[in-house]
Formats: sequence, structure tokens, C-alpha cells
Amino acid sequence: MASTEFAFTNDAGIALAGILETGNVPVRAYAVFAHCFTCDKTSLAAVKVSRRLAQDGIGVLRFDFTGLGESEGEFGRGLSGDVKDIVSAVAAMAGAGMAPQLLIGHSFGGAAVLAAAGALGDVKAVAVIGAPFDAGHILTHLGDALIDVSGDDRIPVSIGGREFLLGSEFVDDIRAQRQHSRIAELGRALLILHSPLDEVVSITNASEIFQAARHPKSFVSLDHADHLLRQGRDAVYAAEVIGAWSRRYLDIAVTQPVPPVRGLRVEETGIGKFQVKVVSRSGSFLVDEPTSVGGLASGPSPYDLIAAGLAACTAMTCRMYADRKGWPLERTIVEVGHTGRTVTSRETFTRRLRFEGRIDAAQEELLLEIADRCPVHRTLTEGAVVETGRIVGERDDGAPDIPDDHARQVAEACTDADAQ
Repeated sequence: MASTEFAFTNDAGIALAGILETGNVPVRAYAVFAHCFTCDKTSLAAVKVSRRLAQDGIGVLRFDFTGLGESEGEFGRGLSGDVKDIVSAVAAMAGAGMAPQLLIGHSFGGAAVLAAAGALGDVKAVAVIGAPFDAGHILTHLGDALIDVSGDDRIPVSIGGREFLLGSEFVDDIRAQRQHSRIAELGRALLILHSPLDEVVSITNASEIFQAARHPKSFVSLDHADHLLRQGRDAVYAAEVIGAWSRRYLDIAVTQPVPPVRGLRVEETGIGKFQVKVVSRSGSFLVDEPTSVGGLASGPSPYDLIAAGLAACTAMTCRMYADRKGWPLERTIVEVGHTGRTVTSRETFTRRLRFEGRIDAAQEELLLEIADRCPVHRTLTEGAVVETGRIVGERDDGAPDIPDDHARQVAEACTDADAQ
């Protein structure tokens, strides 16, 4: 999973801190996640929902509102300030070629995205989790003193373990919000997720939002969840629902990669410093480098792929041999590590195997020997020839098709083992 910093400035020129989540699959659409009133971008809901959506090809920016988390500025501009931060976040992403089509808001962040959507023409859909119908709901959680504050008085309020000074301008802004008309005039697909057990924002808020909204609108109950989605599975479930629901409304260009003529094809994506897309006849996936060397960590590294090939070939060879012998091997587990060459040592792949099933010690020893006969093991230890040339045109259509003969080589390795 790739998590990269995404900093931007709001309408007041204040630097806001964000994290852009992209998965190990090509990004097909982008979204912005607005956190709850007492949270920041590191809240469990923000992280879990964003990362799960990224796995489905929806890149998500989760950021800290002004004065919260790692963002600069003074907290307390009210809902209007949060709305402006969301608009700035969307503009910054659009400027980077990643225009968001989906807004997601948790709790008070839900109220913020409902208010912001009307000013964002590219946004096609809005999803809210545990959101209040009336922005004034937040005042009931901040104490009686703040409700009666007036003039230049500022009252200390504890939010997320930090103390802030809020005054009448904050209260006035909250009271001036007209969420009912915004929801009625939303003009976007709306998904409402809410727990019937929510003790912070009651389920009646979801009913009021649903009744005020026009179609297309949907409601999903987050059974057994608490307001902050502290059980990770609840946040993951919410993300899965949002991902499935939003596909109907987002402009997602689903293109089928052209299958390669030779084995597989690798092409740069233009995202990050090293990220490439691997296209095979069965599908595609990303390959990248870790963040420690400047990559996005959006997929396995090239050496990870070599290790994976060795491990997969080992498991397949052991399976074929055990089946030929009629042994009760239930499952083979292979772990492979890699150590680069040094001045005094060679490149090394460390392989460890575990066999599950009712096999005896003698059978296990034979399977360990068979592992050393797997085709990829032999390629790594005996060497191979790499022929390099140019692709003619966009695709080397004149090149001969090369069948994958791995299964044949595995069978030959098993036969050779029996012969000896």
C-alpha cells in the first residue's frame, strides 16, 4: 500500500497536511476523506476507509483540517472553515491531475462534505458516515459555557486530547448553517452509512438526511458499530460498501490491457519515480520500489518478484511430486528472502518450507530435495541467456509467441527425481 504526503494550502494561504493513499492496482478515480470533529487524518476510520478504497483503485486524500493534526493555522473557523478546506483540497488534487469525484465525510466531516459538494462541479457522489443532520448538533457536545459565549470571550474546549479556544464566531458560524436546503439541493448521488447504536450522533440524523435528500440516495446500516468505528472491521466494511456503491456514479474508465505478444509486458505508469505496470495474459499489477529508496511502495519490487517466482515454482513442484506419489500433502508453504551481493558474498535467496498433512519424515526429506529441482531454482543457480532487442512499432506483433513451458519443466523435474 502506498501512502505519500500531499501538502497544500487553503483559501487563507495556510499549509494543510494530507496523506494520499493509493493501492497496488492502477488508480481509476480519486476521493477526499473529511475526518470527524475530534479527529485528524490518522483516525482509525480515516486510515482504514482510505486504504481499503485504494485497494479497489480509488485513490483517497485524507487531510487535517486547519489547526488540527499536522496542519497549520488556528482551529475554530466553524463549518465554513472546514468547507473551504475541502474545496482547497479538491482544487489541489485537480491541479495535480487527480480531480476527485467522490467526497467521504465522517461525523462532522460528513456535514462538511454535504455543505461543500455544491461548489464542486467534478464531484459526482457523496458518502457520509455517522453524520449529523444539523451542524448545530456539535454544540451539544462542547459544553453549556460555549453555547452562551458572546463578544470577544473565548472558552477552552478539549478536542482529541488538545485544548482549543473557541468563541462566538465559531458558534455563530455553526448556527448560521442551513444543512436542510444543502442536502435537498445536493444534486449528487448520496450514500448514508450510520450505526443504530451510535450514541454520539443518533440514528435519527440519518433518517432526517435521507428524507431531505433527493434520489439517487441510499442508506446502509452499520450494525454493531460505534460512532468512531473503533473496530477496524467496521471501517473496512464501510469502505467496501462505498467502493461498490460509487462505481455506478463515478467516471471510471475501465480499460482492458492489450495482452503482450511475448510472455508479459512492463510499462512505466508515470506515477512516482519507479512505478511500472506489469501486463500478463491473466491480468495486470504494479511493481515499485520501497519508499526508503524513493518509490511509492505501491507493489512488490523486482527482487520480490524473483523471490515470488522461486517460492511459487517450489510449491507447484512439491505439489506435483506429492500427487504423483499419492502422498497426503495438504498444503505447502514457502517463504523466500533475498540478500544482495556484497564484496565477500554472492547474491542469496533463503528459502524455507513447511509441509502440512500426514506426511512422514522420509517423505518430507524427499520433498525438500525436490524443491531444489524446481525449474526456477535451476534457472537461478545454473544461469540463463537473456536476448535483448527492440520492439518494432508500438507492439512487437511480428515476434513469435512464446508458450509458457513451466508446467512441462516441473513435470520433467519430477520424472528425473523418480529416475534417480
